[in-house]
Amino acid sequence: MTTAPQRSPGRGLTHRHIHFIALGSAIGTGLFYGSAGAIQAAGPSVLLVYLLGGAVVYFMLRALGEMSVRHPVRGSFAVYCREHLGGLGGYITGWMFAFEMMIVCLADLTAIGIYMKFWFPDTPAWVWITVTLLIIGAANLASVRWFGELEFAFTLIKVAAVVAMIAGGAAILAFGLGENPAITGVDNLWNDGGFMPNGPQGMIAAFILVLFAFGGTEIIGVAGTEADDPDRSIPKAVNTVPARILLFYVLAILIILMLNPWRTITGEESPFVQIFDTLGVTWAAGLLNLVVVTAALSAINADLFGTGRVLTGLAKEGLAPRAMAKTVRDIPVMTTVSLLIVLVIAVVLNNMFPNVFETIAALATFATVFVWLMILLAQVASRRHMTPTQVESLRFPVPFWPYGQYFSIAFILFTFGIMVWLPQYHLALGVGVAFLGIMSLLYFATGRPQAMLSLPPEAK
Repeated sequence: MTTAPQRSPGRGLTHRHIHFIALGSAIGTGLFYGSAGAIQAAGPSVLLVYLLGGAVVYFMLRALGEMSVRHPVRGSFAVYCREHLGGLGGYITGWMFAFEMMIVCLADLTAIGIYMKFWFPDTPAWVWITVTLLIIGAANLASVRWFGELEFAFTLIKVAAVVAMIAGGAAILAFGLGENPAITGVDNLWNDGGFMPNGPQGMIAAFILVLFAFGGTEIIGVAGTEADDPDRSIPKAVNTVPARILLFYVLAILIILMLNPWRTITGEESPFVQIFDTLGVTWAAGLLNLVVVTAALSAINADLFGTGRVLTGLAKEGLAPRAMAKTVRDIPVMTTVSLLIVLVIAVVLNNMFPNVFETIAALATFATVFVWLMILLAQVASRRHMTPTQVESLRFPVPFWPYGQYFSIAFILFTFGIMVWLPQYHLALGVGVAFLGIMSLLYFATGRPQAMLSLPPEAK
């Protein structure tokens, strides 16, 4: 195993950056809008789904944290999967993550063009998409620190908005505010069909939506390898995960369910807008639009950063084109520029053929949980290669070993089973399996195994 080069103080991400990247990764459009679909599927029992999904995310991130603190290296989990699961494992994990992030970036870019029409209905969407790519691209190409500062600012806005929404909802419940306080209260959790109105099947159907909302949290591991002090920053960031999930998901959804009978949350507007509507805040739609634009910008910023680092790590191991391994001032310039070009082409295609990416976008959920599964399997495999002395010397070991890891692996395998069971996910499952098959063929057809054998010992 190699020892990661020491980063010069002040060049990487500070603990403040890592903490806010971890904080912001839990807050996105999956929470602001996607929560309505999960509520409709499971009713009030969606709270249990968020708790179960949150537990899986926590153990996955602890697994990633253990490996990142022990071996901080650019490429993060793709490198760990290659090291502990073989070249094919690292190759597929890295490219699956890159594919997932590009899909999410495309969706967010398209969304920004739509959201900005709220204020500027006559301005073409491509103007805002161009401005977004210029800002995000410049921040990622300038320095790691500029990326961190931009993500810090975006996260401040998102966190302030969610806290304001939670506080507003709590005030409605505590003081009987709003136009119709009679319909609010804790009894909304069981009045309309019980706590589990659609039965276990409804809860199970919500799993996919909830896990997708947590997608992107693995960016902590990638960002952590750019930290000035990863031994301190990564553990503190990962250990905030339970509190973040309880606050931003469970508490927020709990307040929404107590304010509105679950059947009234139709998804025609964000559940969070309904909080402000109940308070009589007429500018609620404008406020949420600002927050969602910020969430989309934050997602694109973090996804471009994470994908660039993972692909650069793959390139250095012979698992991606060698040009992507080149860096300037520690910035993966070639990879970042390549990704920006891909996004421009994708946006043009999306404008020419509005529905061309709709079926592919469903793959994002499959890709998300696949990457999580590979991270968990890599950590389990890494433990099997350690001596008892090495295990004892781990600075950030996973808790409840090995039961938490086995629970999370079983849960993700169960999620794939749900995709087999529910017809609406068959296409995404088929595309995901086909992608795995194609990438596996490319791995051997392009001579990647031989390329890895020719790597110098320090890179293996």
